[in-house]
Amino acid sequence: RIEAARCPDVVVAQIDPRKLKKKPTVNISISGCQPAPEGYSPTLRWQQQQVANFSAVRQSLNKHRNHWQSQHLDSNVTMPKSEDEEGWKKFCLGERVYSETDALSDNENLGIDYMKVGFPPLLSIVSRMNQATVTSVLEYLISWFGEKKFTPELGRWLYALLACLEKPLLPEAHSLIRQLARRCSEVRALEESKNEEQISALNLIICLVSRYFDQRDLADEPS
Repeated sequence: RIEAARCPDVVVAQIDPRKLKKKPTVNISISGCQPAPEGYSPTLRWQQQQVANFSAVRQSLNKHRNHWQSQHLDSNVTMPKSEDEEGWKKFCLGERVYSETDALSDNENLGIDYMKVGFPPLLSIVSRMNQATVTSVLEYLISWFGEKKFTPELGRWLYALLACLEKPLLPEAHSLIRQLARRCSEVRALEESKNEEQISALNLIICLVSRYFDQRDLADEPS
């Protein structure tokens, strides 16, 4: 109290006016998504229908989770550990996509080799994944997608993982899905061949992130 009593009532800061002349650097990032190519913007009705379908899938998954979790996995299905990033990428996408090879051998035409083409997101598999694993695998695949092209295998797993993601979102999941929507919009804008099926898949993911998970600033404006 004695030291405080000795302090002056008013203190004037010494400011060097020369430092004020420098223009501060401000980093501005675009928070929204890039618009869809002309003629490919989804209608509001289409977006609402996709949200309704997705909501029904989530409700069914939650209702029957215990049943599917109790189902035995095939002997060839070995789920990677949660922290095994490379293992999950190969598990979901397959060694062919992971290694970026398109060639088929004669033996592969005789049957499906899931190690090469990736395991589909079967209910018996995703029902065994807790929220930490769902978030981790989502992070691995979004990281992969940040540098690679969009594939059907990737699309199926992204949809399934979003269906398993619980609300309210944890901060890391919130950041991940926003990153995913932006990346989808980038790939969509650069789609030279205007592959309608692929653009529709990208539209779907953006729609679910923005309208089901309430990231409305990322939503496509209705066409």
